[in-house]
Amino acid sequence: MPSSQAIHIITQRLSMRQITQDDWPLFYELHTDPAVIDLCFDAPDKASLLEKFKARLAPWSSHHQQWLSLVITERKTGEVLGITGFCLKEGVAEVGYLLRASAHGQGVGTESLQAVIDWAKSDFGVKQFKAVVTEGNIASERVLEKCGFTLLQTIADAYQIGDTLYADRLYQMG
Repeated sequence: MPSSQAIHIITQRLSMRQITQDDWPLFYELHTDPAVIDLCFDAPDKASLLEKFKARLAPWSSHHQQWLSLVITERKTGEVLGITGFCLKEGVAEVGYLLRASAHGQGVGTESLQAVIDWAKSDFGVKQFKAVVTEGNIASERVLEKCGFTLLQTIADAYQIGDTLYADRLYQMG
């Protein structure tokens, strides 16, 4: 798919489109809200986060090793629920997602991730997917399992959030 074409993925409840400059407030919120990031990472400083955001704005191509970030919107209400996406490297797509706390427990993570996986498979022939989850983030692990991922490996004390070391749980599919 040429990078000039708009990316738009639709499910029964959700609509996903590529992130734009106007989504900075959402991106900032998702990366700094303690209810969202508690078991993901420490809140980054604003300058680092802005740099990360700008990198996500570049036109996406399956030939570049950059993140495709998609804004998730509830179709019926127009409410923005979070972001999802992946980074494709050597034929393997690393998936990721962050949802507003108000969207937790609603099936949004599973529905949006499954749609992104299906799209990556059908449009780009992606056969392998991976994800890294901080141990204790049970909700994210359930999303991955519902989408067909299996736990490959647990690496003890691999990631620090605040003053606490956590294990990384590596998942794969395909």
